[in-house]
Amino acid sequence: VKEAAQVISQYADCIAIRAFASLTDKEKDLQEMVLTSFQKYATVPIVNMESATAHPLQALADAITLKEFATVKKPKVVLSWAPHPRALPHAVANSFVQMMQRLDVEFCITHPKGYDLNPNIVKDSKVIYDQEEALKDADFVYVKNWSSFQSYGEILSKDPAWMMTQEKLKTAKFMHCLPVRRNVVVEDAVLDGPNSLVIEQANNRTFAAQAVLKKLLEQI
Repeated sequence: VKEAAQVISQYADCIAIRAFASLTDKEKDLQEMVLTSFQKYATVPIVNMESATAHPLQALADAITLKEFATVKKPKVVLSWAPHPRALPHAVANSFVQMMQRLDVEFCITHPKGYDLNPNIVKDSKVIYDQEEALKDADFVYVKNWSSFQSYGEILSKDPAWMMTQEKLKTAKFMHCLPVRRNVVVEDAVLDGPNSLVIEQANNRTFAAQAVLKKLLEQI
């Protein structure tokens, strides 16, 4: 990385890095070795396009989506875990939690026991282990799978009862970062229904990236 970061810095005004979690070595993943090494040796700004523990561009797109579609001053936003056949990283969930802590929203996280996220990220955000209770009066429901943080990288549950359905969603707006496994994470009726924001949310990745790059390039 030491040489690569210095060489690429001569070719570009910004470097975008995507470095996924191993989900096998928690301490190594938490250290963000690839990202921090590029930050150390590069001489141009580094953009995180998803790292082992964070996905800030996605969280920014999510914030834009909430602002765009909110119909009340302080909407209730729920982050709900969903089943998935593979072990997935915590990056999207982590950054969404951190973004919600910065916004004027009523926020809670719901997931089965054993799927608590990093407590240093969750902090005092409300966690409810009963999905039905958490979803009451929700304005936005963001659905995402993540593997266990405590039993790092493990799949503790594939309970299909946690899949998002239209019956659970009611009138709330549905969000997901895509791609998504249909009828595993969310049923077709939700994904194809009028309350789904996934296409608009995906397009907001364009504007999130543009805003970040504009800000960085203006400072060069």
